[in-house]
Amino acid sequence: MKKARFALAMGVLCISIFPILVKLNLTPGVVSAFYRMAIAASLILPYVLITKKLKVPSMKFLLPTVLCGLVFGADVAVWNVAIQESTATQATLLTNLSPVWVGIGAFFFLKDKPTTNFWIGTVVAIFGMVLLVGFSTFVNLDFDLAFCLAILSGMLYSVYMLLSKKVLNEVDVVSFLTINLISSSIGLGIVSYFLGEPFTGFTNAGWLVLVVQGVVCQLLAWLLISYATKHMRATRVSVSLLGQAVIASLLAWLFLDESISLQMVIGGFFLLFGIRITFYQKQLFARKRAVQGAVSLKQ
Repeated sequence: MKKARFALAMGVLCISIFPILVKLNLTPGVVSAFYRMAIAASLILPYVLITKKLKVPSMKFLLPTVLCGLVFGADVAVWNVAIQESTATQATLLTNLSPVWVGIGAFFFLKDKPTTNFWIGTVVAIFGMVLLVGFSTFVNLDFDLAFCLAILSGMLYSVYMLLSKKVLNEVDVVSFLTINLISSSIGLGIVSYFLGEPFTGFTNAGWLVLVVQGVVCQLLAWLLISYATKHMRATRVSVSLLGQAVIASLLAWLFLDESISLQMVIGGFFLLFGIRITFYQKQLFARKRAVQGAVSLKQ
């Protein structure tokens, strides 16, 4: 469990730079997602073929693995466009509501049901997220295309988390990620072609951003996160990924000269505290209920 938590923490750190890169707006949204997947796939595929670590699962698990790749690719593409069409703040807030969808999905479709601590931690974490971006931003959200895309991104990500949790119980992490990346690359490449987005002609800075996205934000990050997902609750992983908002804010302050207010600091504290609650083993309020039950029996 310690290894899984460390892997999750490092994975969150790796993906936290992604919103900063997207804010630079150096490449179109969908083709940016394509290169993120394609670059990662081009690095991991030779490795698994040479070392013979690629284990193609049976059709029963191959199709869900391919589906995971298509869903995750769609999630990244939709989130990219949502950020570029509105603001990273609004898109991040709405996308990071995914733990709610994961919890609801786990409640209906997984044997490993969310605990009371999960729901309490999720509420606290989302409250922290709202504080982090500001109540006015949350209240004044416009129900435009960008708003809908950000909501859709969160839903797509929750579907990915639930599917991947089931598949990773039967498929090893490296094989899962390899098939995942190949399928998402093919899917995003086809969509980018039909949308008419350019595959070349970017600046040197644009190419550098694409390489960093593929190597750090995708390959390294999701090797770590997939390992954590295999050994931890999907609900815990999804809530923990909210921590990227805190790190992304700090990186934006350091490299993009964005200001950080006291309210944002307090929001970050609540967000991290909510994540911590989901990791707490003992059931909150359980003792209180037990005492109340004993009193009622005596009466």
